[in-house]
Amino acid sequence: MRAKPAILLVDDEIRSLEALERTLEDDFTLFTASGAAEALAILDSEFIQVVVSDQRMPDMSGVEFLKQVRERCPQVIRIILSGYTDNADIIAAVNEAGIYQYLLKPWRPESLLLTVQGAVELFRLQQENELLNVELKSSEPWLKVRVDSKREQMRERSAMDNIVRAPDSSMSKICALLSRVAPFDISVLIEGESGVGKELLARALHYASHRRDRPFVVENCAAMPEQLLESELFGHKRGAFTGAYQDRIGLFQQADGGTIFLDEIGETSPAFQAKLLRVLQEGEIRPVGSPRPLKVNVRVVSATNKQLPELVRAGQFREDLYYRLSAFTVSVPPLRDRPQDIPLIAHSLLEEACQHYQRPAAHFGEDTLQAMQDYRWPGNVRQLRNEINRMLVLSDEDRLGAELLSAEVLQAAAEEQVAELAFLSGLPGDLKTRMEELEKQILRETLTRLRWNKTRAAAELGLSRVGLRNKLTRYGLEK
Repeated sequence: MRAKPAILLVDDEIRSLEALERTLEDDFTLFTASGAAEALAILDSEFIQVVVSDQRMPDMSGVEFLKQVRERCPQVIRIILSGYTDNADIIAAVNEAGIYQYLLKPWRPESLLLTVQGAVELFRLQQENELLNVELKSSEPWLKVRVDSKREQMRERSAMDNIVRAPDSSMSKICALLSRVAPFDISVLIEGESGVGKELLARALHYASHRRDRPFVVENCAAMPEQLLESELFGHKRGAFTGAYQDRIGLFQQADGGTIFLDEIGETSPAFQAKLLRVLQEGEIRPVGSPRPLKVNVRVVSATNKQLPELVRAGQFREDLYYRLSAFTVSVPPLRDRPQDIPLIAHSLLEEACQHYQRPAAHFGEDTLQAMQDYRWPGNVRQLRNEINRMLVLSDEDRLGAELLSAEVLQAAAEEQVAELAFLSGLPGDLKTRMEELEKQILRETLTRLRWNKTRAAAELGLSRVGLRNKLTRYGLEK
């Protein structure tokens, strides 16, 4: 079985360590240390991919510790947690120790989890890029073919047609719209709850465009303070602030010719929004500390789980930037609104999990799939993935029964079934009368949802136009 990514947690406060462990234990192999000396000993003996360290520790500060980590294990991704809010100190610390991201206390579990997942992905990409660079330097033609083949596989995996969905899913319309807009260099805003797959759609949009051979770069705007975000996106010059010991190329420059995906754009400050607006208007960035701007050719795709028009009305988001970002807008429905997608997505995630954990092929019981469709999935596809991984790890068989589902999912599914039975029991009359009332309600719901398009309603219900018209007349449902 393939091991989970190894994460080292360093904090001298036991309760803080326990909170970190609770947040990350399902997805990673965790090592813990209460001080820098103990942590460095673990680094010498274990293959660690990411270090998460507190800033305030008795033997040395988190920044000093992470500087030693960089010297010993430069490939390890470094994250620091602190209660300090001084932006200058934040940026200085991050650059001084080569820290991947800085999280302010009190951190949110979802932000920490996303940050560590991003760090693990960066570690993997670093290793992959090193391999690609070695292969590209080789004079052997077959190695170059191998590299080109790998990149082509990435394009195929990210194709719009490969986004898992049912034939009648509302996602099909969204994918069709994005396919239409992909060839045109206009900004796209993707709305939707956390975990619905906004980054997946943004990546598919990139690979369907003429920029497919150039970089696709991702940044979570909610994961770092404003000044650090500016440095991350626009870059900085050496000496621009304390701790800026060398020039840094920002993500906009790295994405030149390609696409940048700005997730959680609604979390940015008005001051940062003004600088981003200039990038969109002028096509140029100004690195922190630079006397002159730099031209960049980047397509901006942004995403939010908030209602930006409401933030505009509240004065929390610039109206001019909103219209720049939302030249084309799509809204991704939550998983609970497309239950027909759940079995297909679940099977796809199970196949991935079996490959990742090197387990034999497995399948779901019918009761399991039904319970999954009855649950509302507030965390959407991300929560569904975690649930499936958990089930696979707990199972000793190739069939995953409903008993492996977490109590939260099972209880909610049961409550949905009880509510459904309560609705049926509330219908008046004998069996024939109840069936007619139920049929009437189904007709009304279908026509309302389809905006009284009778052709579509008849097709969905398996009726002829004449049959549908007769039923509408019978139940008095003419619009």
